[in-house]
Amino acid sequence: MITIDEKNGTLAVTNHSSRRTYQFSDPEAFRIVSDLWLRVGWDNKYVYSFTWLGRPIIQLPEDMFRIQELVFSLRPDFIVETGVAHGGSLVFYASLCHLLGQGRVIGVDIDIRPHNRQAIERHPLFPYIDLVEGNSVDPAVFEQVKELIGSGDKTVLVILDSCHNRDHVLHELRLYCQLVSLGSYIIPTDGIMASLVGAPRSQPDWSWNNPLTAIRCFLAENNRFAPEEPVFPFNEGNVSWRITYWPSCFLKRHR
Repeated sequence: MITIDEKNGTLAVTNHSSRRTYQFSDPEAFRIVSDLWLRVGWDNKYVYSFTWLGRPIIQLPEDMFRIQELVFSLRPDFIVETGVAHGGSLVFYASLCHLLGQGRVIGVDIDIRPHNRQAIERHPLFPYIDLVEGNSVDPAVFEQVKELIGSGDKTVLVILDSCHNRDHVLHELRLYCQLVSLGSYIIPTDGIMASLVGAPRSQPDWSWNNPLTAIRCFLAENNRFAPEEPVFPFNEGNVSWRITYWPSCFLKRHR
């Protein structure tokens, strides 16, 4: 149980027989409230309320703000994203490529619905986007992505946001890690599933059938990658971690 005393600026957490009190200025208090906010936000479908330049983008704003800093620092030649949905995140990454004056976005999805494809293709930023329709782990689809990237020394960033079950994400990690350039990242999203068992729209097997489990399996077999959170380029506050749907997701290629 969480009790908030606004007058005294404290937050108390009671678990069974123990009780601990935190000042509002304690970063741990912020972590506790943020975890609760993430869960309540999930229950209320909070992320289904945002667009980017006219296209629905079903992501937490903080996740997108954090990743744009990574894109700015890497300045990738290609951003590959599995999972297209309404195309909002593709347009987001395309807008960064436009601002930076370099880069293209490759979106892969097993089913790009006609109305979404039409909206993406009519978007002013579509010249920065390539669409590939098919199962992301189909070898033929993967070859299409490789052909779009082409040969030569390219900086490639990969974001995995399609099917989020363990086996699919692990298969994607094994395939798409081949595209990631040295010093860049592969990012499996939505690891929050692991902490949402019992929430609306969740499944009981999410306790193990989730991207975090896939990440652990992948890192155990591939020593070229390691978890590494990008450093905040600016931070004058007390909070040094992300409020995120993508925990433990930044896997950097070191070898």
